Amino acid sequence: MRVVGVEAELREEFDRWERKETAVLKVLPYPLLAVSVVFALLQPLWDAPVHLPGLLGLSALLTAWVLWFHTFRADLHGNGPLMGVYYVGLVVLTAGLVLLTPWFGFFAFIGYVHAFQYLKGRWRYAGVAVTSAVSAVSYVGGADNITADEWWKWPAVSVLTTVMATAGFYADVMSDRRNHRQKRALAELHRANTELEAALAENAGLHAQLLVRAREAGVLDERQRMAREIHDTLAQGLAGILTQLQAAEQASDVPAVRHRHVANAMDLARESLVEARRTVHAVGPSALAEARLPDAIGDVAKRWSEVNRVEAVLTTTGDARPMHTEVEVALLRTAQEALANVAKHARAGRVALTLSYMEDLVTLDVLDDGVGFQPDTKRTGGSADGGFGLAGMRQRVQRLAGRLDVESEPGGGTAITVTVPAIPVGSTS
Repeated sequence: MRVVGVEAELREEFDRWERKETAVLKVLPYPLLAVSVVFALLQPLWDAPVHLPGLLGLSALLTAWVLWFHTFRADLHGNGPLMGVYYVGLVVLTAGLVLLTPWFGFFAFIGYVHAFQYLKGRWRYAGVAVTSAVSAVSYVGGADNITADEWWKWPAVSVLTTVMATAGFYADVMSDRRNHRQKRALAELHRANTELEAALAENAGLHAQLLVRAREAGVLDERQRMAREIHDTLAQGLAGILTQLQAAEQASDVPAVRHRHVANAMDLARESLVEARRTVHAVGPSALAEARLPDAIGDVAKRWSEVNRVEAVLTTTGDARPMHTEVEVALLRTAQEALANVAKHARAGRVALTLSYMEDLVTLDVLDDGVGFQPDTKRTGGSADGGFGLAGMRQRVQRLAGRLDVESEPGGGTAITVTVPAIPVGSTS
């Protein structure tokens, strides 16, 4: 991720800057001390002589003091009281050298740096004030210039230097706090990015699993669709053809009747072939392509009545309006399957179909006066005539969040009711 890259770059840049600053501050006292010593040794060339033994002795002692506490014993830097002792020794030795020669004002600057590094809280500002007082001796030209007539210069310069140094010091403290906050923020960002990367990796794995399951579900759904469509087209068509051919065979001595049954079988074969082709290409039923749902169901009922010589009447109630394709297909297929079951099992004399349009629902009722059956009786799925009919209808309407109810009893006919949501054209089912 790009965010992770930016965060890593920021942390690297921050660490690089911090390492450079630490390296500079670690060696800074020694160049300043060297410059001060060199100018102090050259002082006799243009000014008063300097006390050489005191200068060299205090310089050596100051060097050892800084080396021990500042450079060699970094493990002591977290010890507040001990580093306070170090700072007092640093200021005392620096003050002694400044009193000998003002050139050690160069080195006195290190007092500000070490006050910031090793003192805490208000002690830092006390260190700034003391360092400013020591530096002021150098700024007025040395201790020899603090005379009875001009003594006021030293405190005035000390106060001015303290104010300016305190302002700068406060800015440094605020900058340091801001840097610490940025460092914590970067650490938190790094932790958050690490957790995000782990979450993304986990999500990628879950996404891959979901894709596999979605693919499997898609395959299963397509298989079920094909099974329903084959049952509703080829299976029903072949069953109808077989029935008509058997009837033609039984009426072999009556040419007109035999011709009628053969013609019906041929028509069913043509219709089944058309529906089979539309099923393969996932196209809706041809009846719906040419007419509205009530007309399509009416045509199916009329055609079925002509073939089976059983009265089938459709009644439509409510506001007949176009519905989503899947809703209309489910209702049409239900009507076809219900009529096919009547023809195969019911031995009915009349079938009544009612298509009802309501505000939020559409229902289809198919009622016959046939022999009926016991709905709770389990059927063998491998029977010759299928056993897929009611199950296929139920699957089809359940995919639309609908329901299928069957009421029947031996000798009392059968009533099938399908209820589905009234999903308008253009909506996502």
